[in-house]
Amino acid sequence: MATWADVERISTALPAVEEGTTWGNRCWKVAGATFVWVRPLGKKDRADLGDEAPDGEVLGVRVADEGEKAELLAAEPDVCFTIPHLDGYAAVLVRLDDVAVDLLTELVTDAWRCRAPQRTRKAHPDT
Repeated sequence: MATWADVERISTALPAVEEGTTWGNRCWKVAGATFVWVRPLGKKDRADLGDEAPDGEVLGVRVADEGEKAELLAAEPDVCFTIPHLDGYAAVLVRLDDVAVDLLTELVTDAWRCRAPQRTRKAHPDT
């Protein structure tokens, strides 16, 4: 089970990351681009998900593209999910209460790679 402290620790350990807010919620950015964020579910989200709506905290995570999104949703259905609001958008939602810290680390690091400028990624090839 991961926590927001884990998200913060993993995110801020990556190069050139700043914490900020988006839509009034906490997020982490690289070069001004959000790569992970707090994503509370609204009434419509909960209605769309029905009984599948998680009770716990939800993290939004950028992915490279729609193909990676589909692969992740298929590979990690107990942890990753989506909502109609994210249709056509390269991102998944993560049940923070259900994700293992090692998988969270992988998801956050991959999200950072998707959003970090090439120059930043090249300067830090081990991330």
